[in-house]
Amino acid sequence: MDSLRSLHTFSLLAYCSRVETIESVDALIASISNLKRAGVEPEYLIMGEGSNTVFVEDYPYPVLLNRLKGIVIDETKNDYLVTVGAGENWHDLVSLCVQKGIGGFENLALIPGTVGASPIQNIGAYGVEIDRFIEKVEFLDSNSLVLSILSKAQCNFAYRDSVFKQQAKNHRIITRVFYRLPKQYHIETSYGPLAHLISPSVEEVFNEVIAIRKSKLPDPTIFGNAGSFFKNPVIEEAHFKTLLDMHSDIPSYRVNEQQVKIPAAWLIDKLGFKGRRIGDIVCHEIQPLVLVNIGDGLGKDLLTLAREIRDSVQNKFAIRLENEVRLMGKKGFVLL
Repeated sequence: MDSLRSLHTFSLLAYCSRVETIESVDALIASISNLKRAGVEPEYLIMGEGSNTVFVEDYPYPVLLNRLKGIVIDETKNDYLVTVGAGENWHDLVSLCVQKGIGGFENLALIPGTVGASPIQNIGAYGVEIDRFIEKVEFLDSNSLVLSILSKAQCNFAYRDSVFKQQAKNHRIITRVFYRLPKQYHIETSYGPLAHLISPSVEEVFNEVIAIRKSKLPDPTIFGNAGSFFKNPVIEEAHFKTLLDMHSDIPSYRVNEQQVKIPAAWLIDKLGFKGRRIGDIVCHEIQPLVLVNIGDGLGKDLLTLAREIRDSVQNKFAIRLENEVRLMGKKGFVLL
């Protein structure tokens, strides 16, 4: 059994049958072929840097680490075309683009994980979601072992969701992501903490986002965590008006004419969960959307605290929080 503790940022003590590092598409195909012959397929897990995966129990199957690398930047008259291997570090890509004067990714600085996770989660922050810049996604079909490509429209992007997240197991394994970033675009500063910036440069937004994230979010190298544990819920307009009558200070972000997004952190904070601790699992004292492992946290304690938060928000606000992180256990995906 191989330890998974250093392979997921929540750093819970857990083991898998073995860990294999994948550095090429050919190696990925060979590995899956071997697993099929051994009768293990599809009970294996593809991982990047483990920033959105939490092992709450031992996982008794192989874990394949996606380390497919490579960055190619081309340009047309109007756009930068950035093609990136799924195993590249996301923040390193953002930093590279900023250094080259390529704008678009700067609001997404310091988001942990790999490039391959960006379309799966449709990562987003400070008014920008990555589907804005994704042109297409290359993936390996684990059934046919054939490389295929999905267009942006075929990816079915939604809030923290995509066709890759909706698909069970490892049917589609992302190998490369193709981004198109326009040379002329509006730098996004309308979202809360960035609103004070006046006509900033790409680099200024990049640095501001890093400073904000460092001030609000715990460093996973010090205290294990997976960033935002819950999604920000989207509710109907009528529901929001009812809550607003009872809580005049409730923050919100308009999604469309019928729906409103509510910060999950506000809901959790309102219920007094900051600092709530079960074992070595703690609801962060500054950012309650983040659950933290302050030592030798146990998966069962994480689940207990997360479910307590979920149920309390449901009872108080009639809103059911959904976990943003992927929870894994001995039988695969664990439902919160």
